[in-house]
Amino acid sequence: MRNRNLLILCLVLVAAGGGLFLYKWSALGVPLQADNAIKAWTVEARIRFTARSGRPVKVHLAVPLRPPGFTLLDETFVSSGYGLSTAVREGDREALWAIRRARSEQELYYQAVVYPSGDDTVSKSRPPAVEPPRFSDTETAVVGALVDQVRAHSADIATFTVETLRRLGARDNNDMDLLLGGDRTAEQRAKVAVKILAVAGIAARPVYGFMLHKEGRHLPLLTQLEVHNGERWLSFDPLTRAQGRPDSFLVWSRGGPPLRDSDGVRNLRLEFSAAENTYEALAAAHQRAAERGSMALQFSLLSLPIQMQMVYRVVLTMPLGALIIVLLRNVVGIKAFGTFAPVLIALAFRETRLLNGILLFVGIVALGLGARFFLERLKLLLVPRLASVLTIVVLMMAMLSVLTYQLGIGTGLSVALFPMVILTMTIERMSVGWEESGPREALQQAGGSLLAASLAYLVMTDRQLQHLVFMFPELLLIVLAMTLMLGRYTGYRLTELRRFKAFGA
Repeated sequence: MRNRNLLILCLVLVAAGGGLFLYKWSALGVPLQADNAIKAWTVEARIRFTARSGRPVKVHLAVPLRPPGFTLLDETFVSSGYGLSTAVREGDREALWAIRRARSEQELYYQAVVYPSGDDTVSKSRPPAVEPPRFSDTETAVVGALVDQVRAHSADIATFTVETLRRLGARDNNDMDLLLGGDRTAEQRAKVAVKILAVAGIAARPVYGFMLHKEGRHLPLLTQLEVHNGERWLSFDPLTRAQGRPDSFLVWSRGGPPLRDSDGVRNLRLEFSAAENTYEALAAAHQRAAERGSMALQFSLLSLPIQMQMVYRVVLTMPLGALIIVLLRNVVGIKAFGTFAPVLIALAFRETRLLNGILLFVGIVALGLGARFFLERLKLLLVPRLASVLTIVVLMMAMLSVLTYQLGIGTGLSVALFPMVILTMTIERMSVGWEESGPREALQQAGGSLLAASLAYLVMTDRQLQHLVFMFPELLLIVLAMTLMLGRYTGYRLTELRRFKAFGA
């Protein structure tokens, strides 16, 4: 009876997961392959602030307008209860959120989908009129002399810009320190260079954006310098003086930082996130779903904020890692310390990489095991003993991080990513197994845990599998069905075949 109920449950799970998967793939056209479309990026700006009680709130944010080298495919403004307007001013596009009353913490989102293209019409646009900058008397004298010197050592606007940036980057120069105000960041150098070039009658502006060479949260905002040479805008790196904009650099705003003057707010913060997605196939799938009135994609994971999408790309692979552990233990017969410990260790391997993670894990467990044997002589109770081992593990991790950092080995810093409680329980269980069953049994379990964690890591970091479970999370119902069926497996394990070989003769 129980077997029949289990079989029916598994068939229902497979039918539900497989049916929804086939519908999204065949009827709506959701792509199976991670590389089945153009390379598109979903970028998100997240504004957080505390509204001042009783005051109207206005938040200004520059948003992309024809970013060079990219095409803007789609954009979304998320602002419940706020009025929204956009306007183009001096070649820059600005969004304005406004509300009469707001309380406590507030969040506003802007999402855009862009993909690399050859569109660079902005670089050929005309420059605005050059306005004379304002300097103090001392600064005016310094800038005048600097412009004369740079003009004598340059041949055109491009070389004039490079020479200006070179002099701004000179160390131990009191004149440059005066102009920069002690701030040698790329943004400050670009702003000062704009003023110096304006004195020479050259149109220039700082440009703000970030690199789209990898997915991530809290992307750092970078600054470049654009200079008009009479025909087109040229781009320069204020720090390296290299000419040309990197292909993966997305221009977000020009002339000023993205976050503009705002009213009625405090603790104003701006964060950028980016994730690479398949766009064309997904856009077609969303259109088909809208035409058919289907809700299958409206409530998909792609509707979540970018930061949550990044989290679920990792979390959704954990059942796959758990399935690997079940196969290794119930079918192969590999001994390990529990089910969740290898999966959590595999998650830590994602950041440390496999070989480095194994070395760090072995080192911490070996040192912790020695400390555990010492504590055994003190005859402590279980809970104080575990707390003591946890404290020792934390101290060892901190010491190892400091030591490797001082030695210039950056890998040791990633030891902090290991789950400390799992390490503590691994040391405790290995110590108990050592005492009860001998060192061979304890080492077998430790080796089995490492093997299971390594295989789970390889599965959980496979890009194609990550794409499938993220686009088709219903496939996890099939994984659940497989796990349930393996839960009733009572046959021989592969490691036991040799042990019971004599009975089959």
